[in-house]
Amino acid sequence: MKTSLIDRRDFLRAAGAGFVAAMAPPAWAKTLSTDAVFATAFVKRDGSYGAAILSEAGKVLHAIDLPARGHDVTFDPLSKRSVVFARQPGTFAVVFDHTGRDEPLTFASISGRHFFGHGVFSTDGALLYATENDFDNAAGVVGVYDTRAKFKRVGEFPTYGMGPHELLLLGDGRTIAVANGGIETHPDYGRAELNIATMKPSYVLVDRFTGDLVEKHELPPALHQLSIRHMDTDKSGAVWFGCQYRGPGGDRPLLVGRAARGKDLQLLDMPQDVLSGFRNYIGSVAANPAAGTVAVSSPEGNSLAIIDAASGRIVATSALAEVCGVAPDGTSFMATTGTGQIAQAGGATRSEPDYVWDNHMLRIDQAA
Repeated sequence: MKTSLIDRRDFLRAAGAGFVAAMAPPAWAKTLSTDAVFATAFVKRDGSYGAAILSEAGKVLHAIDLPARGHDVTFDPLSKRSVVFARQPGTFAVVFDHTGRDEPLTFASISGRHFFGHGVFSTDGALLYATENDFDNAAGVVGVYDTRAKFKRVGEFPTYGMGPHELLLLGDGRTIAVANGGIETHPDYGRAELNIATMKPSYVLVDRFTGDLVEKHELPPALHQLSIRHMDTDKSGAVWFGCQYRGPGGDRPLLVGRAARGKDLQLLDMPQDVLSGFRNYIGSVAANPAAGTVAVSSPEGNSLAIIDAASGRIVATSALAEVCGVAPDGTSFMATTGTGQIAQAGGATRSEPDYVWDNHMLRIDQAA
């Protein structure tokens, strides 16, 4: 006789929240009752720092404390652990379980390095890669951490550029894409940018096994002050990137582009009113592979735009004060702001006035 199986969602609906709460800590119970959650760093109005888990309805399910301001979060679907990185030039990263069952683990960058706020797990979850600054040599590196040895640092390789920011592991599981912002910083000078006149941003592909450079692409000399910062991959495998311009404020360079292996970087033309609305600053990039769209946000311009990935056409724009964090949600996107707003697909908004949401947001799909 065969027994029928019901999935996690059906079980939870049938059992009721009270039954689940009796089995598990409250944070775990609340997290399990939703199909997806969203992780993001925040600053509270009282000056404390943390990372929060949000439900699909934009409700704070639970949070962890951070020693200082965080930046981005990455997730390993195998171990179901996340890591939130310190904002540049921070030296801490915190490993946490988004269901709230396990205690967080904090690890630090080595002497002579600091984090740039982003990282990515290997496909088997055994290694974590993080963009870092070798600040005394003004060189970007990717630090390599052994996740099975309490995130012990086991090596590094160059990013073949300066000021690396976001990195992605591409679909082959071997190649890491790095956005080198091109800006020199040193912790002795805080977040001061030391080489604006001579900066040279680049987009590079690096073999994570050997550390060898696979490809390197630079923008035209006239755009050498267009810092490449954030990226995501669409369903075709193309990498979309967003830039922040450090040149004259009256300039209006293109700010969003696509990268494909073996091809020059392609900057996306867009209507002048949309481009001007970004005020030369793209804060986050997120793809929605299911919908075939890409969202870009600008907290400087209080603007969010959604792009059709196939055609490059702008399909929607919205004005949202201090919007930056963005993640796929159904056929659209969820966005967070520095004013505590959480904007959901369909136009609904939720306010958490005690929170200043930080720059990025990560969607974590729950396992069935």
